[in-house]
Amino acid sequence: MHPGAKNPHKPGTKVLLAMSGGVDSSLAAALLQDQGYDVVGVFMRLGSPGDTLDTPLTPSACDTTKLKIGKQGCCSVGDAADARLVAAHLGIPFYVCNFKNDFDRIIDYFVDEYAAGRTPNPCVRCNDWLKFGKLHDYAKQLGATLVASGHYARVLPHAPLGGEGRGEGSASSSSPSFSLLRGIDHTKDQSYVLFGIPRAQLASMLLPIGRLRKSETRAMAEQRGLPVFDKPDSQEICFVPDNDYAGLLERRRPSLATPGAILDTDGNTIGEHPGAHHYTIGQRRGLNAAFGRPVYVVAKDADANTVTVGDRDDLLASGCLAAEANWLVDHHDFVDWTPCFAQIRYNASAVPAHVRVIPDLDAPTPSGRTAALEVRFDLPQAAVAPGQAVVIYSHTNPDHVLAGAWIARATPLRRSPASPLAAANA
Repeated sequence: MHPGAKNPHKPGTKVLLAMSGGVDSSLAAALLQDQGYDVVGVFMRLGSPGDTLDTPLTPSACDTTKLKIGKQGCCSVGDAADARLVAAHLGIPFYVCNFKNDFDRIIDYFVDEYAAGRTPNPCVRCNDWLKFGKLHDYAKQLGATLVASGHYARVLPHAPLGGEGRGEGSASSSSPSFSLLRGIDHTKDQSYVLFGIPRAQLASMLLPIGRLRKSETRAMAEQRGLPVFDKPDSQEICFVPDNDYAGLLERRRPSLATPGAILDTDGNTIGEHPGAHHYTIGQRRGLNAAFGRPVYVVAKDADANTVTVGDRDDLLASGCLAAEANWLVDHHDFVDWTPCFAQIRYNASAVPAHVRVIPDLDAPTPSGRTAALEVRFDLPQAAVAPGQAVVIYSHTNPDHVLAGAWIARATPLRRSPASPLAAANA
């Protein structure tokens, strides 16, 4: 909804807004208030190393003398105080939800993924499980029918349009449904990290700043006298102190700090690593060996504790298989290969591709979803990393999110008989 638009719900409709203490969610609160909503702010205390807080779901007095939360990310002591200050400035109720125990699930997932040789994205899981999972449950406790956040994305109602088959909206349905779209500011777009929201929840979801550019957000926040209008954006994983994710992994799983072999693409041992968790697919620096040429991490084998390096061409993939698919449109319309745009990393551009539904997977998954999909890129893509998300956008409307899933396996291009790297080490 545009910041200046009228409230499409009944006057005074109660909305629970996730407030992080940053400028985006703070302006979202002000805009919703302007539009006539009964706004209730909530700060999700997730916890981080050193946090000993253990409080119930009650209104917060923000007693910072009892808190030992990390200084970074989106759940620190300072963030909680900033969120409370903004709520007081706007005159809206403010609560703190202690999701510390639930957040342990996110950290466990993070460690388990690295231990399995994959590259996780905990922020997407947090949105899926907590910010638009547990938070919806808490909204019901407060009598709120809507949940909002300060993400740069949009939720819009749409009538059936046809599109990819019936993928843009079932032709058999006469009632409007809701779509998740990119934010207007593509440089700040966060639709990628929201793909896991259940389709049914889109109707009760508000993203007030999705039609703004970041510069507009800061200007409007300053005009409204919001004290966080110039607060820097968080750039780090909130539970990883000083970005030392390897240290966190080793504290949680000491066995990960086990040296292993660095291999070339023909399986020859050409070096040693201090632990495979130090490496991600596509990594070029810090490989702990001199090769005399640019080389990249092209594969990891958690069972064998090996890291394989190769040339950039060895990173290329023609597609991927992805699990735990969440469809925001009718997935039956994608049984056959269908044109789309696919985005394989948060900071990557979406590229032309084709997608199709494949049979559900039998193995248990972190989210409990069993649906799967397959993507075929129109042009080969580099560093398609298992554990990252692939998000599917409409071919006819590239802002429209159709689905997303977690990459289980990249489909490599066929290698030439002799790789230059293998020849150099023969």
